Amino acid sequence: MPPQTVFTNTLEPRESLVTIANVIYGLHAISIVIGLVGASTIVGAFLFSIPSIIAVVLNYIWRNDTKATYLESHFRWQIRTFWFGWLWIAIGFICLVTIILSPIALAIFVGVTAWIVYRVAKGWLRLRDKRPMYS
Repeated sequence: MPPQTVFTNTLEPRESLVTIANVIYGLHAISIVIGLVGASTIVGAFLFSIPSIIAVVLNYIWRNDTKATYLESHFRWQIRTFWFGWLWIAIGFICLVTIILSPIALAIFVGVTAWIVYRVAKGWLRLRDKRPMYS
């Protein structure tokens, strides 16, 4: 078996890309706050609010510029948080429609809410420390 190669993100990202990553985390955090104080839920605001959608669009626009930097993992983390949130909410709604599985749907919604808050907080803290995210 050949030895495994460990790839490290060694390039230092442009400061403007660090700012964009902070803005993206900020937009996701604004969505969470909208869900807390508004008529929506955290998950609903995270997946459907304009700040969060803008954040994902920015992720896709700028992610190629983050190659070989620690920011690449943050952009991947942010994108995955959004799309896996969508996936779990879709599963939750399928469970909700069956009525019998509605307790499972409620558990999914609560779990996804906690997971989204965790991922935004964890990612933003690691970004502040200039550390990559692990998947």
